[in-house]
Amino acid sequence: MRIAIAALLVPAAIATLVGLVLLFPYERAQPADEVAAVRVPGTVTATAVSDCAPGEGDRGCVALTVLLTGGERAGTSIVTLVSVVRGVAPFTTGDDVRLVVTGDPADPESYQIDDFQRDVPLGLLALLFAAAVVALGRWRGVASLGALVLSGIVLVGFVLPAILAGKDPLAVAVVGCSVIMFGALYLTHGPSARTSVAVLGTLGSLVLIGLLGAGFAAASALTGADEDTAALANVLGSGLDGRGIVLAGLMIGALGALDDVTVTQASAVWELRRADPGLRPTALFTSAMRIGRDHVGAAVNTLVLAYAGAALPLLLLFSVAERGLVDTLTSQVIATEVVRTLVGSIGLVAAVPLTTLLAVAVVTRGGVGRG
Repeated sequence: MRIAIAALLVPAAIATLVGLVLLFPYERAQPADEVAAVRVPGTVTATAVSDCAPGEGDRGCVALTVLLTGGERAGTSIVTLVSVVRGVAPFTTGDDVRLVVTGDPADPESYQIDDFQRDVPLGLLALLFAAAVVALGRWRGVASLGALVLSGIVLVGFVLPAILAGKDPLAVAVVGCSVIMFGALYLTHGPSARTSVAVLGTLGSLVLIGLLGAGFAAASALTGADEDTAALANVLGSGLDGRGIVLAGLMIGALGALDDVTVTQASAVWELRRADPGLRPTALFTSAMRIGRDHVGAAVNTLVLAYAGAALPLLLLFSVAERGLVDTLTSQVIATEVVRTLVGSIGLVAAVPLTTLLAVAVVTRGGVGRG
């Protein structure tokens, strides 16, 4: 069985490495104007109601005095205008903000407020998350954090630059997901037959998700040509495969839930076999499937709620517009989330019997305690 597992996994690993070499973005994409925006930190020190244009008299803006805390003019103050939305100014005295420089840094009028600074609270939240994971998981928790870092490196260092460089988004997602799958699972759970079964189950389910996603995205005429994709294409000065981006997001979004399901199913089979070495393969499969049904029910619900949460602002907008349920669900943006949810859920459902069957075959032929 170990030879059979290797015969399946080794070609997949080699194909992943080849794909990584062929699709790697050796030349990174640049904005169309080839000018990178410069951002500097600052703190709002004063506010005053102002006209949006000199002498206009509309009093619809707020003049913010901002002390620059970084960049070439650190320590100096500039004044910039922001619009008042429904009587509320987006920034006030004491806010730490980020400004974008659109011209000469020496010109105060070149500075516009871009957003709040969120480095400190997000950093503290990340530390709290890491501490909680390590406190519960100990060394396994440290390994899982390493796998999380690996996933981030693959996404930021390969997947995003490769898509921006014009590579096929679906091919990039397949390779990226494979790298994350191999790296994260073996790093977190160690090299063993049990982990290899989870990898095979994940790989098979990802193939199914990719095929179903491509088929139903084409059948549903999902082009992925939304405002964000159009804006990105405008910045890059080149076209983007909107449908490919949709499919790439589908596979990446489903990978995390797949890892959870396949690892749990493989572990369930091993533990059931260890608890009762006399269980026949059929009985072992049946017992593990009962665990899998409960798990997949919760996992599917989690996936649906995750995608619904991501689309919540759009759902609220459609609700205010009083569009019917069918009209809402079949609109381009919401239909994309529906396809992602349902195809991802089908992949999760398929992962349970596939992983369970593989695990039973390995554990009943390889013996308990070897993986």
